[in-house]
Amino acid sequence: MILPGLLDGDWNSAAWDWQPFQPGVEIHWLYRNGEEGSAAALIRFQPGGRVPLHEHRGYEHILVLQGSQTDEDGLLTAGSLKVNPPGTRHSIVSEEGCVVLAIYEKRVRLMPPPVPLA
Repeated sequence: MILPGLLDGDWNSAAWDWQPFQPGVEIHWLYRNGEEGSAAALIRFQPGGRVPLHEHRGYEHILVLQGSQTDEDGLLTAGSLKVNPPGTRHSIVSEEGCVVLAIYEKRVRLMPPPVPLA
């Protein structure tokens, strides 16, 4: 598989099969090894798009191709690479919108939303 020009990508092109992932977030799978195994995807955040709290069951590599995103560790801008080790948790928001390349050793597990106190 060769994906030329990712840094200059036309992310609205019909060539990308974007599928709903989370509210304000879409995904284009490059490959998936079942529901639990390794995977790689392009993930496109609309401005304000969010991915809720999730846990990494294997290493996750995130390369920001365009725009920026923020998690509990701070801001990642275009050209930044973040490696999340197994057992770590975070949530993500992109105020301006972004496109990232995500490579998963094992798929992440979404955490249940917190139960409100009565």
